[in-house]
Amino acid sequence: MSSVASSSLNNKVDIQLSALLVIHNEEARIRDCLERVKFCDEIVVVLDRCTDGSKDIVLEYTDRIVEGAWPIEGDRRNTGNDACRGQWVLEIDADEHITPELATEIRSTIQKNDADYFLIPVDNYVGGNLVRYGWGAQFGKASASCLCRKGIKRWGKERVHPKLHWKEGARRGIKLQNRLVHYVDDNISDMIRRFDSYTTARAKDLLDNGDIGTMPHNARRIVSRFWRCFISRRGYREGGYGFLIATFAALYPMVSHIKARYEADRLKS
Repeated sequence: MSSVASSSLNNKVDIQLSALLVIHNEEARIRDCLERVKFCDEIVVVLDRCTDGSKDIVLEYTDRIVEGAWPIEGDRRNTGNDACRGQWVLEIDADEHITPELATEIRSTIQKNDADYFLIPVDNYVGGNLVRYGWGAQFGKASASCLCRKGIKRWGKERVHPKLHWKEGARRGIKLQNRLVHYVDDNISDMIRRFDSYTTARAKDLLDNGDIGTMPHNARRIVSRFWRCFISRRGYREGGYGFLIATFAALYPMVSHIKARYEADRLKS
């Protein structure tokens, strides 16, 4: 459920580009993100169970706020997309920055109107270290389809990494040249905590779906997923970071399955 802080959320105006942020307790870094999306025609922010000073900071940039509680990531992202008035929506997280060069390219790209959504390449940082290669397989993104025409996509019902459902006939455009800057983890310990959080959320999704899979099936996936991230996606170029990314990506399905299995056993007892 949600409440709307601005009654103007339903107003129909001619807006070309909306920036959408969905956040939970991000007072430490939300300002840096908001500063970099001021080139958009409007900023819409979904505040999900925020108890810190995030709202006060957001109000310095926009009054287009939706507040509420959404246990499912896909639901809160869909709520935010519905609240945007722009012909185009740029979805961005609090730990992501739009560079001036990317902002210019985004504006130029949507003026052409030759597609319905565009991929933006991502530069991921662990602390101050740029880690460009090896991301994927549900443990990081090398690119994101975060620039879309309004109403062209819906997010799925998953808690983590919700699936994207595209409107029939949606046309994908070229991948942009400039990169989105993503401060994904503060350090290796933060990376480990994220892995734990992601697999816990994934385990809940598996239980909700009624199919947690099997250990042999997930065991077979370990080698292929590691190979994909470390070799095919050139994670080896990142040294230890690349090895860790590939390892976490490889173990993600297995750890999620084991957590789901033990939780299912607990609920039966």
